[in-house]
Amino acid sequence: MASDFALSVPPELESALRLKTVQYFVTKRPWLDLYGINVRPVAPFGSVSSKPYVESALLHRCLPDELLFEVFARMTPHDLGRASCVCRKWRYTIRNPVFWRNACLKAWQLSGVVENFKILQSKYEGSWRKMWLLRPRVRTDGIYVSRNTYIRAGVAEWKITNPVHLVCYFRYMKFFPSGRFLYKNSSQKVKDVAKCMNFRASSTDCVFKGHYTLSDNQVEAAVLYPGLRPTVLRIRLRLRGTTVGANNRMDLLSLVTSGVNDSEINDPDEDILEVVEGWQDDESHNPDVPAVSHRRGMMPFVFVPFHEVETTVLNLPVEKMDYFVPG
Repeated sequence: MASDFALSVPPELESALRLKTVQYFVTKRPWLDLYGINVRPVAPFGSVSSKPYVESALLHRCLPDELLFEVFARMTPHDLGRASCVCRKWRYTIRNPVFWRNACLKAWQLSGVVENFKILQSKYEGSWRKMWLLRPRVRTDGIYVSRNTYIRAGVAEWKITNPVHLVCYFRYMKFFPSGRFLYKNSSQKVKDVAKCMNFRASSTDCVFKGHYTLSDNQVEAAVLYPGLRPTVLRIRLRLRGTTVGANNRMDLLSLVTSGVNDSEINDPDEDILEVVEGWQDDESHNPDVPAVSHRRGMMPFVFVPFHEVETTVLNLPVEKMDYFVPG
């Protein structure tokens, strides 16, 4: 597996980022004296880590600092947060700006390196870790799920009263850092849908590809339904989180379906978001497919990480989910 350090950074920005990393190592931390002199962060290869040093922990004596640094460099931000709870040395090592710089540049790669660096200096005091925690971002390590229900009247058979059915269906969205996402509308549970939410899914899985943009905490997305009468689904969402940096909720602000002309679509995989940019909510370019602004099925999206798709409460049957509140 290749290292994430292959990200292209302009030379003038690289020198500033390297200076920030050096300042991290030379910063005085008097509170570390309370725990003894053995607590020190791991430096990257070729720096002060080459100096002879005797570690008290057996793990740190057997595993060179350079290898430990490479292990951390290949971890996801979520795993880095869990690894920082192992010991004091790992905690202060993971605070190295290099790890969080790579995570930020990958999460907001659509903005570009130069724009991300400007935002870093103007809003987050030059701290990549602070930027990761406070700046709204679309999470790519799981699936956003919106659970919706409605009541459908049944047919009375040898009964005085008509039966009532509680119907439950889900909207699924899986985002990628490249600006693409997958969308699926189904009554299947999360654990079943997670297996087919990929770009190799067959047409029978009814997984549709789309594009999205992120501006502050607003998400604009569009997906194309192919067929004899092509229809585009335009989605506007607002990112939020139950805790700082969680980004585990998305409010569904608007959901509009409109028709498009065949001449406007050259390739089913093209960026449909650019085609419908600037359209009004009541605008449609196909008279056979009028624009419809949906008012039902607008429950907020809840984020489900990949390691929780088998155990999440969203897999429970309808009769056990009447208490579910997205929050």
